[in-house]
Amino acid sequence: MRYIITLLLTASPALAEVPLVVTDIPPVHALVAQVMGELGQPELLLAKGADEHDFQLRPSQAGAVADAGLVVWIGPELTPWLENALETRAEGAASLALLDAEGTVRRDYDGHAEEHDEGHDHGAEDPHAWLDPGNAQVWLGLIAAELGRLDPENAAVYAANATAAEQELAALDTELAGLLAPVKGKPMITFHDAFGYFGDHYGLDFVGSIAVGDASTPGAAHLVGLRAELEARGVVCLFPEVQHDPALMEQLAEGTGVRLGGALDPVGSTLEPGPEAYAALLRGLAETIEDCAGR
Repeated sequence: MRYIITLLLTASPALAEVPLVVTDIPPVHALVAQVMGELGQPELLLAKGADEHDFQLRPSQAGAVADAGLVVWIGPELTPWLENALETRAEGAASLALLDAEGTVRRDYDGHAEEHDEGHDHGAEDPHAWLDPGNAQVWLGLIAAELGRLDPENAAVYAANATAAEQELAALDTELAGLLAPVKGKPMITFHDAFGYFGDHYGLDFVGSIAVGDASTPGAAHLVGLRAELEARGVVCLFPEVQHDPALMEQLAEGTGVRLGGALDPVGSTLEPGPEAYAALLRGLAETIEDCAGR
């Protein structure tokens, strides 16, 4: 009996361990959580209610990044505050930048979109690629492959979880396409230019935004131009955004008869983090848009 116990004790350290995984934003956290399933829980850096464009890591979070077996993030185009922390990691430490991953559909803010290819030089790149569910399906497989490489003992579990999540996402995609079909092509304006991937995927017509880029402050001339756009393009809805003052959007809508929709949440900052958050994010966007533009 003592011999058997000794064998068990000496064999345990050799067993592969489930990696500690750190993620940047709620949609990425949700996708990783689906792939990991019951094997473990990834850590989310961007807390509920935080702004991904204006965030600073706490010392404990920086320590988690340094110690993580895998960091999964969109990339420096969205969360540059994570880039410095990644540089403190040991040489060869695993990280997966999803925006730069093979198979990811990428778009510029001018509306140009194409699948990522090594060596392609992008201009003013739109980093909100998680809002294309096709990208999320690609990423599920990539996350499973990377986890399987780090933890080969559980590779089959990661792969099976990713496949199940892809199937659920495909069903959701079909559901949302049906929900949004009646509002395809109807001109709409959002608070900032974050919804191009979502619009491209579902055929929605986002003709402008108050904030031209992430975290930018609009000038008076831009607002005057948008006001003219409301009439010229027959805009049906204006959509504020969570974490941003709706006053400018309300001012833009005043006296025009254009409907003011619910606040959109492109990063899921108001949602409870977890494996269901990605589906909740997409469904919330679709329902909010349809509720206004579908009248």
